[in-house]
Amino acid sequence: MKRTYQPNKRKRSKKHGFFARMNKNIIKRRRKKGRKVLSH
Repeated sequence: MKRTYQPNKRKRSKKHGFFARMNKNIIKRRRKKGRKVLSH
């Protein structure tokens, strides 16, 4: 039986990575708030 979680770094970073967040304005909001660490 195949396990459900098949990790794929490229796919993951496309969905949840820094640049994905850039496009969703999450980073922008945090920068505006004056946050020290934008993403880890």
